[in-house]
Amino acid sequence: MKRIGFLLKVKPDKIEEYKEAHRAVWPEMQEALSRTGWHNYSLFMREDGLLFGYFETPQDFQTALDGMEKEEINATWQAAMAPYFEALNGKRADESMLELEEVFHLD
Repeated sequence: MKRIGFLLKVKPDKIEEYKEAHRAVWPEMQEALSRTGWHNYSLFMREDGLLFGYFETPQDFQTALDGMEKEEINATWQAAMAPYFEALNGKRADESMLELEEVFHLD
């Protein structure tokens, strides 16, 4: 499994709404993530809205993203999430994820 870490930035005035939306992620979205190889997926957020995401996948990051791109529910979810994020510059959040380089892992 490849471990993927990424960053996004939630607007400070939208943090609580974003958290609430993730307390009830749509079952169809959860199924699509699992089906396309997103495992052990977690989101962590600093109080200023800096969001760190982590998941494990048997493929690389781009292949995992491409798999979700083919899922119809993903476009609907991304549209619903767009108002929460800073600096998307016309892109969807999943197109703006900044992948982090793994520099250490303790097995």
